[in-house]
Amino acid sequence: MSVTQRPSVAELLQPQIATLLAEILLVAPPAPETDLLAAGTLDSLSLVELFIQLEQRFRISVKMEDLEVDHFRSVTSIAAFVVGWQERAG
Repeated sequence: MSVTQRPSVAELLQPQIATLLAEILLVAPPAPETDLLAAGTLDSLSLVELFIQLEQRFRISVKMEDLEVDHFRSVTSIAAFVVGWQERAG
C-alpha cells in the first residue's frame, strides 16, 4: 500500500495566487517557480498592487519593515509568504 502525499497549504494557494496575478495585474499566470521580478512580470508599482490585493484577499496584515522582495519572486514564494502570515495571525 502506498501513501499519497497531500499537498501543503502553500501548494493549494498557488493556483489562487496565479489567478490573482492574471485577474488583478492582467498578466499571464506564470509557472510556480518563475522569477516574477527577473522576468519583468512584476515592477515596483505592480508589486505594491499585488501586496494590497494579498492583504485584502487573504486577510493578512504585514508591516512594511517585515517585507522582503524575495517573498514576491515567484508564485511559490508568495504562497509561502501568505501561509506564514496566516499562521502568525492564528
